[in-house]
Amino acid sequence: MKYRTIPRTDIRVSEVGFGVWTVSAGWWGNYTDAEAVRLLRRAYEEGITYFDTADTYGNGRGETLLAQAFAEMSDQVVIGTKFGYDFYQYDKGLPRGQRELPQNWAPEYIRFACEQSLKRLKRETIDLYQVHNIKYDSVLNDDLYATLHRLQEEGKIRAFGVALGPSNGWLVEGTAAMRRRRPNTIQIIHNLFEQYPGRPLIGEAKRTGTGVLVRVPHSSGLLEGRYTQETVFPKGDHRRHRPRSWLINGLKKLETIRFLTENHPGTTIGQMALKWLLMEPQVLTVLPNIYEESQIVEFAKTSECPEITPEEMQRLEELSAENFGVEEPPMEFKGVAPDSPEAKELLAVSVP
Repeated sequence: MKYRTIPRTDIRVSEVGFGVWTVSAGWWGNYTDAEAVRLLRRAYEEGITYFDTADTYGNGRGETLLAQAFAEMSDQVVIGTKFGYDFYQYDKGLPRGQRELPQNWAPEYIRFACEQSLKRLKRETIDLYQVHNIKYDSVLNDDLYATLHRLQEEGKIRAFGVALGPSNGWLVEGTAAMRRRRPNTIQIIHNLFEQYPGRPLIGEAKRTGTGVLVRVPHSSGLLEGRYTQETVFPKGDHRRHRPRSWLINGLKKLETIRFLTENHPGTTIGQMALKWLLMEPQVLTVLPNIYEESQIVEFAKTSECPEITPEEMQRLEELSAENFGVEEPPMEFKGVAPDSPEAKELLAVSVP
């Protein structure tokens, strides 16, 4: 395993991290605490030291699982968590009223959420505290970022970042946040099959000196190379609700990049998909969806895999330009439209 440093800090993270949502949120199957902790500790044994969670994952369960796994060795692992969704109010029975939980950016709520996360993690400091799924309003909220800076000064957090989601998009919001707020990191969806808006966001990260965390690096599993046309996802797996065309088109795309493993015997397509992301120095860590031990062993060896050659990178660029030979409707992206008045307002600031 190799390690990279979060910009403007001395925090070192493993090139391959562990996204704790898979074992705590119920979207990838159900795990007992013992099963989840076993996977987390196995990841550490393979050199994975960065673990990414959020206070909403299992309504705090992701954080308590990390405490169970690493409370006695907190100086040996780096933990990133997120805040912003007020699930405490939702737990009290208040009406949800929308698909996402309500977000709360009030300074007193941020402090409350931070303290609750610290208690669940059994830590005095959070290594990376991330604004969970920034929107137009949160980018412009001065009090939000002033509170984060004060938490840094008080030693409650070491660094802060912004995460984009829940689905793909948020180009304007991510760009504006990096320009206006100078976070240490930004977390995005990015992979070989879904390169927009990841590519322009990474370009902005280079200009602003922001580290990039990549989630969904295997395009929800397509790039792991494990699926066939007969694959049926179990109940409780969010991919069960996707149209069948998603699977069929993904398998067609996969065939066009098989040359990566053919040219590099002993590697897997899952490893090479991660390697492609790590060829970009601005990417600090990739967060594959880990839900069984064999994946940990496979993905953790990505650092040892040979680099993708310039010729192979060029071929991948050409394939991406033609959507890997598959005709399908263009993806719809979330967030402020780039040509809207809101976008002009968000982006009306020069890079420091």
